[in-house]
Amino acid sequence: MIVFVTGGARSGKSTFAERRAAASGEAVTYLATAQAFDAEMADRIARHRADRPAEWLTLEEPLHVPEALERVPTPTVLLDCLSLWVSNLLLEGLSDPAALARADALLAAARARPGLTVLVSNEVGFGIVPENALARRYRDLLGWVNQRAAAASDEAWLLVSGLPLQLKPMSFPPHSPAKEPYAP
Repeated sequence: MIVFVTGGARSGKSTFAERRAAASGEAVTYLATAQAFDAEMADRIARHRADRPAEWLTLEEPLHVPEALERVPTPTVLLDCLSLWVSNLLLEGLSDPAALARADALLAAARARPGLTVLVSNEVGFGIVPENALARRYRDLLGWVNQRAAAASDEAWLLVSGLPLQLKPMSFPPHSPAKEPYAP
């Protein structure tokens, strides 16, 4: 089962995702994609580590996330987050099609797992169009990855001001079955 959790910065998405993973009642692996490039990010990573239950296993993998998902030893995995992973792929120089292929591999690995996979991502599409070309590319690429993750998920949630809004499952299809999420 795949659960997709998205929302803006400080929306409560990570806290909600942690609660959703813990509610499985199974052992949990926290798969972290963040890299500490500066002191502020190092502090943020340390805070997240301290907030997680001590019995959770933590794997840190900024790039090879599909392969890491295949190695997770616990029934439940919480991947936090797709947003930083996509940023890491861009910093590695991947083209948009190559990054989307990696996202498809990640989702295939999540689908192949027998347990619960909780995917967290930022929703960056609500803001203004960035002036910087790289920022626009990141926003677009993450939007495409999020569409794929939402389409592949069994449940999808949007967090706003700490409140979860369930987006999926829906009682009716959001679009025709023939329409696929956009790809460049």
